[in-house]
Amino acid sequence: MTTKIWQLSESELLADAATVSHEIQLLEARRIALVAEIDTRVSREKLGFPGPAGWLTSTTLLSPSKATKIVALARGMKNFPDIADAVNTGSISIDHAALILTFAETPPKDLPEEGRVMARTAMIAAATGPEARTGRIRAAITKLEDEFGGKTPPPENTDRNELFASKTLNGRLVAKMDLDAVTGEKLLTALSPLTEPQPAADGTESPKTGDDRSPAKRRADAFGHILDQYLASSSRPIEGGERPHLNLHINLRDLTDLRDSADTADADDIADDEPSRAATESDNNTEIRDPVDINTGHPIHSDSADEPDIGTADPDSGTASGGEGDRSATDRGTYRDLFGDGTSVGWLPWMGPLSRNTSRQLACDCVLTAIVMDEHGNPLNLARTARTVSAKQRKALTARDHGCAFPGCGKPAAWTEGHHIWHWADGGPTDMNNLVLLCGFHHRLMHHSDWEVFIGTDNHPWFVPPATVDPYRQPRQSHARAGPHIA
Repeated sequence: MTTKIWQLSESELLADAATVSHEIQLLEARRIALVAEIDTRVSREKLGFPGPAGWLTSTTLLSPSKATKIVALARGMKNFPDIADAVNTGSISIDHAALILTFAETPPKDLPEEGRVMARTAMIAAATGPEARTGRIRAAITKLEDEFGGKTPPPENTDRNELFASKTLNGRLVAKMDLDAVTGEKLLTALSPLTEPQPAADGTESPKTGDDRSPAKRRADAFGHILDQYLASSSRPIEGGERPHLNLHINLRDLTDLRDSADTADADDIADDEPSRAATESDNNTEIRDPVDINTGHPIHSDSADEPDIGTADPDSGTASGGEGDRSATDRGTYRDLFGDGTSVGWLPWMGPLSRNTSRQLACDCVLTAIVMDEHGNPLNLARTARTVSAKQRKALTARDHGCAFPGCGKPAAWTEGHHIWHWADGGPTDMNNLVLLCGFHHRLMHHSDWEVFIGTDNHPWFVPPATVDPYRQPRQSHARAGPHIA
């Protein structure tokens, strides 16, 4: 019988924690080995993704970056048995293995083969055991790259340029850049005139009376200003059939609430932009996500769309008010209040949910594009006979699907294509109930495999896997609709 943690002595606590940590390392090594075998043997059709990384993300709790790292290790360690042995025995951590593997796969140009083996062996030794320090390994790599990396000095080597942008769990974006000297000079030159402290209204420049922003905050504000200027220019490249711009999806009900809660001046500003007005090219577009009259922009009220009151009898289950049935209804109501149709008050295609205050701020300074939605969040009145998806249809598809609709994918809408469920060549119309957003890979998968997609009674896409993936072929909800469900 396993001893309760609170019953362990101090020595036992320390010993158990160390043992479990080692076991986790061994399990991570086994997962990498399993992924390597999956990568070799399992077909794309069965995975439903271009490779194991997408499958891992969609079927486990792993983040996309972690899944990608595991696949990179699985593929890379096949060519470096010494690194694989160190990982499989739990001698080095996964992070250190990834660092050494990156060096092994892209060694300095002029480092001879015997030098590469010696360097790799030394790095594995430096990464072994509790005394291992990442700094020592990175210092060794930097020294070797400086000595054997070729004629271009590291500060001038554009091949080393990288920009990492990761969305955090709390909805922020963390960016890290590693730029050559010339590109860095361009960035700092562009930021310089925008990062100067701004004096107070009376002209004083004391930190207490003037601009008290930190240098980092001033640089961030300046970078946002540069992005505003770029998105406002007419020389932007085309993506997804139009120039990149900021899209905000918001329910008409919530937009109305925001208007009512705004200051009088702000409310007047919002009211100037009628929801029925066609969107011209702008930096901000707001998608209306509730049923509205396409001529007046006023809400369409429908008693049939209302949810049943909590605590009423369920005709299918025979459960009356009170007791477990009442609690179940409360749970469903709580779920509906929290998650709704998968969006918050505001929703950004790249970054996700947005607060009420920021939604109001964006809604005050944009052209509104009316996308008429039914009670299920499905766009209406956008039928077209042309083969190509129109700009307004694409906005409506983005409002409905959010991105690639294939379960577990969710690639950004800007990277997707409109797929005809009933193929255009076979007479399928370019109507909303015959379209779904898919990334390039899943678009090809739908055309060249036994995966199927249909629009359900909720007017959202549902996907049917082939029998090789699920013998029962149970339909799966689209990526934007998938999530926890209370029965």
